[in-house]
Amino acid sequence: MTKSELIQRIAELNPHLYHRDVERIVNTIFDEITQALSRGDRVELRGFGAFSIKQRDARVGRNPRTGEKVQVDEKVVPYFKTGKQLRERLNDE
Repeated sequence: MTKSELIQRIAELNPHLYHRDVERIVNTIFDEITQALSRGDRVELRGFGAFSIKQRDARVGRNPRTGEKVQVDEKVVPYFKTGKQLRERLNDE
């Protein structure tokens, strides 16, 4: 599902809301999650999961095309851990 599909689905389920308002709400939620992660905060959505960041150390990588060694700088990457209710819904038969 893409962001625009999510906005469309929410708008369909809530006909009393304008499409532009639904779009603003979705964008605000994503912006808040992004800003919290950039501050180093953890974002937990009960029943869905938790977003956090992980530090990856610098390392020596390999260019898959040429095979030459390449220095990869340390970086921060987003990490998502699913919540218990989401895992249970995905694994129910």
